[in-house]
Amino acid sequence: MSKKLKIETEIEECTWDELSEVEQTLIDRAKSISKDAYAPYSKFHVGAALLLNSGEILQSSNQENVSFPVGVCAERLLLGFAGANFPNSPVKKMAIVAQRSGEEEWASVSPCGLCRQTISETEMRFNQSIELLILKPDGHVIKVPGVASILPFKFDDLNG
Repeated sequence: MSKKLKIETEIEECTWDELSEVEQTLIDRAKSISKDAYAPYSKFHVGAALLLNSGEILQSSNQENVSFPVGVCAERLLLGFAGANFPNSPVKKMAIVAQRSGEEEWASVSPCGLCRQTISETEMRFNQSIELLILKPDGHVIKVPGVASILPFKFDDLNG
């Protein structure tokens, strides 16, 4: 007999004024770097900025390729750079923003499946959740306490 499972999560929506100074800085840095995205095909410019436990802030944007699978999302590029260049420093927070070319307002965005799995792997690597800050078009910010909130059946065990 089948059984229905109910998955619940808590995600917070905040106004700009409810964010800490560092959270505002992360979003501002993500906005700034999104302008440098290489997105000639999708015209969807994504920026991401992260805060390492050390206090260092890193940022990146999406980089497309005419061979679509070859492009890299801002989040994965940023986490890869952090892992390669700061291998012993866990990621504390990550801000993500997006904007369509030629538009003034910010677009809705959420990490894709590959990015969610990469965030999960980074969390596992350091045994520490990464708080995600996602800018909405209305200026509010979604605060996600860790990737499990948006990826409840994450792949985290090759033996399980």
